[in-house]
Amino acid sequence: MLPSSYQMIDPGRELWDGPRSGPDGAVALTGVDQAYPLEEFKHVLPRLLDERVTLWYNHMKPSNRYLHSNFIQPLLESNPKFKNRIKSTQLLLQQLRLIKSQAEIELMKKAGDISSHAFIETMHWIKAPVDEALIYAKFDFECRVRGAEILAYPPVVAGGNRANTLHYVKNNQIVKGRFTAAQEELYESVLEVQKSCLNLCIPGTSLENLYSHMLSQLGNKLRDLGIVQKKIKENHLFTVARKYCPHHVGHYLGMDVHDTPDISRSLPLQPGMVITIEPGIYIPENDTEAPEKYRGIGIRIEDDVVITEESPLILSAQCPKEVYEIQQVCFQGH
Repeated sequence: MLPSSYQMIDPGRELWDGPRSGPDGAVALTGVDQAYPLEEFKHVLPRLLDERVTLWYNHMKPSNRYLHSNFIQPLLESNPKFKNRIKSTQLLLQQLRLIKSQAEIELMKKAGDISSHAFIETMHWIKAPVDEALIYAKFDFECRVRGAEILAYPPVVAGGNRANTLHYVKNNQIVKGRFTAAQEELYESVLEVQKSCLNLCIPGTSLENLYSHMLSQLGNKLRDLGIVQKKIKENHLFTVARKYCPHHVGHYLGMDVHDTPDISRSLPLQPGMVITIEPGIYIPENDTEAPEKYRGIGIRIEDDVVITEESPLILSAQCPKEVYEIQQVCFQGH
């Protein structure tokens, strides 16, 4: 059953906004058994609840606030027993979304190809020094001309110490030049850790296992680079790694960026799941414990991965990530 609140056929509104589906169209589009205009829905729902029908509805996080505040919430407040007949769909839907169909995987392959080629074209075009906002605009344009209707999230275009702000979105400063020697050392270290994690993306492991592996590998890299003391004990490496990489190794990916957030990261991976692998090292410029040459550098390398029965399928494989590849692409057109 579906409330058809915004699809009532109205020639006056259709003149301005385009065709509407109406209740019949809503049934055809969604596959539900019945759809009602709100004028009827507000009478139908109380009757169904009186008949002890279960209402599958996420009333704790309603997706349609107008529908919730104007119809469902007043109904629940009018009769407390109705609350016992409501069950959330959230976990059920997330369990359905966790394993992707082949059609979904094909769409995600296309999205990965679009992103990869947009990165390549943006790298071709950049001529330092350049404003972060122009890089954002170029990447957005290259995605859209390849068929992406909208970006999944605002790009983080962060040069220098700004890369240590994990969700930096101001994108309004100048980016300069090539890899410095220190940047290249950190980048190569993160890349080795990332590749090691990718090799473990197989059925039976879990995101939590991958996270532990990432922390162990990052801790060793930080010690090798002299960012932490050589004599640090093994059991302290995890703590140090968390300091310099304060986020998880990855998350589930799908219709949303952080998809199925209520599904445990301890769940064994299965074919058809899609995850991100994104280790990083972030050293703020005011970190006096780190060698001076590394201060003000933030590195994260991400790939999106489909778990298969065999080797992992990397959706973003066409995007350059080796240092020599990035430098070659960036300076090819100059």
